[in-house]
Amino acid sequence: MKKVVNVLTIAGFMFLGAIQSTYAQAEEAAAAEQTFHQVLKQRFIEGDPQFMGIVLVALILGLAIAIERIIYLNMATTNTKKLVASVDEALSSGGVEAAKEVCRNTKGPVASIFYQGLERSEEGIDAAEKAVVGYGGVQMGLLEKNVSWLSLFIALAPMLGFMGTVIGMIDAFDRIAVANDISPAVVAGGIKIALLTTVFGLIVAIILQIFYNYIISKIDSIVNNMEDASISLIDLLAKYKK
Repeated sequence: MKKVVNVLTIAGFMFLGAIQSTYAQAEEAAAAEQTFHQVLKQRFIEGDPQFMGIVLVALILGLAIAIERIIYLNMATTNTKKLVASVDEALSSGGVEAAKEVCRNTKGPVASIFYQGLERSEEGIDAAEKAVVGYGGVQMGLLEKNVSWLSLFIALAPMLGFMGTVIGMIDAFDRIAVANDISPAVVAGGIKIALLTTVFGLIVAIILQIFYNYIISKIDSIVNNMEDASISLIDLLAKYKK
């Protein structure tokens, strides 16, 4: 009987040990499963809300501008080779009016530039070329609209972070002066806030910089297509006039 009791006691201890081990593993797994988003949120809350809030506003406004520009630029992208072929065919079969109709039914800045060139084609090749160049500048301005604001937020975010760093360090030295003690516990809070504001300012700048580079490369691609297509249009008009 005693052997049975001993066996049951040992089994019970082993069972309790297994349960405790399972709970410990579960807690470790839960800590390990904490996502980057959760860590980021916690660190944001621990930072100084005065500067963290401004950095967050810079991120929101910068992302809003970036998303609006990306949507606009994707809508402005045109298959220029197909458009040039369609205009060439329309000029050959129906003249300038048919080509203008093709441009009216095509979205994008390239089609708008073609339309302006065709409008002035009756006045001569030089007039059409001037119209294309002038309206091309207008379309380029529309493509680059609000991009300067995005670059401002890219520069502003890390500067705000560094300002938070400086203010955090000033706060840390104020605590040292009040406590007349230089122990880590006295200055840890101010230094932590200082470093967090710097980190978040740099994160915002990095995110917006990626979007900015994509937008600039997209604008350059569209502008190159506009220039190539404009040259092709002038060649088509010259051939049509002959």
